Amino acid sequence: MKTILNRLIRHEQLSKDEARQMIINIADGKYNSSQIASFLTVYMMRSISLEELEGFRTALLELCIAIDLNEFETIDLCGTGGDEKDTFNISTLSSFVTAGAGIKVAKHGNYGVSSGCGSSNVLEHLGIRFSNEEDFLKRCIDQAGICILHAPLFHPAMKNVAPVRRDLGVKTFFNMLGPLVNPSFPKNQLTGVFNLELARLYHYLFQKTDQNTTVLYDLKGYDEISLTGTTKALSRNSERILTPADFGVQPLDASEISGGSNVNSSAEIFMNVIQNKGTQAQQNVVCANAGMAIATALDLSPIEGFEKAKESLSNGNAHKALTTLQNLSK
Repeated sequence: MKTILNRLIRHEQLSKDEARQMIINIADGKYNSSQIASFLTVYMMRSISLEELEGFRTALLELCIAIDLNEFETIDLCGTGGDEKDTFNISTLSSFVTAGAGIKVAKHGNYGVSSGCGSSNVLEHLGIRFSNEEDFLKRCIDQAGICILHAPLFHPAMKNVAPVRRDLGVKTFFNMLGPLVNPSFPKNQLTGVFNLELARLYHYLFQKTDQNTTVLYDLKGYDEISLTGTTKALSRNSERILTPADFGVQPLDASEISGGSNVNSSAEIFMNVIQNKGTQAQQNVVCANAGMAIATALDLSPIEGFEKAKESLSNGNAHKALTTLQNLSK
């Protein structure tokens, strides 16, 4: 580790194989928590390269507990987090709205590390059971249209990293990796990232796969569409700027989509929105993100996806996806 740290401090980059081996060594318990913390800290102060990102991803996918959901042609809606914007759980709500629109969802998520309340925190609070049993997950997708892939159950190799990430309490390159290591290898993916450089890296990485993807970066710094301004959207064959007008809505103020600083307040917002009782701003931002997921899966325009998302909320199908998943969790 000392040799690697010295190289990284000198701004040298690791090869794909070296990056892969570092993750395997961490998983094998070859480094102590101080060494792991130092390794993570380096990447807070310098950019990650495409080869490093690919190597880290390769190792985590090799070491994960894979789950076969190919028969459902799923989509994952997963952001990197780490944008320090303190929004409510937009991508998690968008996942249920997408499921309510008839698109099968395999939602990869975790507890919040750099945020007040992550996807898994609010879902656990709402009574969702986390499992890595394939039969249970298939039953969830079949009946609710969505299953939850709680990252720690599928990435046991990261048990040595989790306490270090918790102690650091800030975003690390594992935030960058979360959306890249869904253990079900979904056919479709909508991914939000916290800066434009990372959006480019994701775009290059996804082009090496056969996934159908859209990468989002909101130019005001959000890792999802905020509707407060413009958003860069990169898909396999196109690159475009999205504005609120593309969804037929007016721009929002940042204060209108904040909230969810703890689990209780996050769950309250979550239930209001999914029951179609949220503010117009909350409904619109969720439907814009769900709409892009639907548009990605079905090859639609953003506004066509948005309309399907609005319908999923208004007709109760999004809420039904949640209640079905809650019942299956009992």
